[in-house]
Amino acid sequence: MGFLSPDGSGMRGWSPSSGPASGGGLPKETRANVVGAIEGLLIDIDGVLTVSWEPIDGAPEAMATLRELGIPLRFATNTTTRTRAEVASLITSAGMPVEPGEILTAPVATAVHLRRHHPGARCFLLNSGDLSEDLEGIELAEHGPEDGPVDVVVIGGAGLNFTHEQLNRAFGHLLEGAEFVAMHRNLYWRTSRGMELDTGAYVRALEESSGRTPVVLGKPAVEFFAAGVADLGLSAEQVAMVGDDIENDVLAGQRAGLYGVLVRTGKFLPEVYDAATGEPDVVVDSFADVPTLLGG
Repeated sequence: MGFLSPDGSGMRGWSPSSGPASGGGLPKETRANVVGAIEGLLIDIDGVLTVSWEPIDGAPEAMATLRELGIPLRFATNTTTRTRAEVASLITSAGMPVEPGEILTAPVATAVHLRRHHPGARCFLLNSGDLSEDLEGIELAEHGPEDGPVDVVVIGGAGLNFTHEQLNRAFGHLLEGAEFVAMHRNLYWRTSRGMELDTGAYVRALEESSGRTPVVLGKPAVEFFAAGVADLGLSAEQVAMVGDDIENDVLAGQRAGLYGVLVRTGKFLPEVYDAATGEPDVVVDSFADVPTLLGG
């Protein structure tokens, strides 16, 4: 375990004077700078702590170490098929006790956005799973031949209900002038069965076909990271985003002013790393190595 580049050759150069968003790996001589700088963590869940809600090796022990160190943590996930309470219960069952209030989800961010920018709007929600608890107070249109007027099309987590019929309904509402909101635009994710297509593929299709640009509320939106940082009670330059998605977790976190820590688990692929638009501040084998960044 340790600080490695994807080819296992060690970390690439990083200048502590250039700031956390500059990219580059972290050589040994500058690890102390990061250890001293990071005071809190935003942590992705899928592919970092668990895969299909089973713990990744070393993650429960690393979490226990971070708790012992008193490090403030928030769990930032684009999961859209479960409520915050359900997510917290599943992580706890995987050996990492967390509270619902520590979970930051794309559906919660979406509900905040809808209440703030579209109060009283009638929404066409396409999502796999019941989000009624986290979308309380949002008016949802029934899915059927007579949907009626819709003010906002909301695309959530992809699943078997993303049929041609339902996507075509969303497309029709967009053509009729409905606003377009996406909970996230991840293209794929890793499950126990391997990689699976995710929401972003459908969002992109609707965007291209309708000519409408969606407002994206989960990662990689800057506002999502800002909400997590604010919830931690820290400033962005004191927080690191830990994720397995180099673009939507790590580089997006860096654009929001955070340090970016990439783990080589979950959806991590060397070829995706090589083609990325930037470089993390740190690459580690897995979440088990993260406590070292905070003196653990």
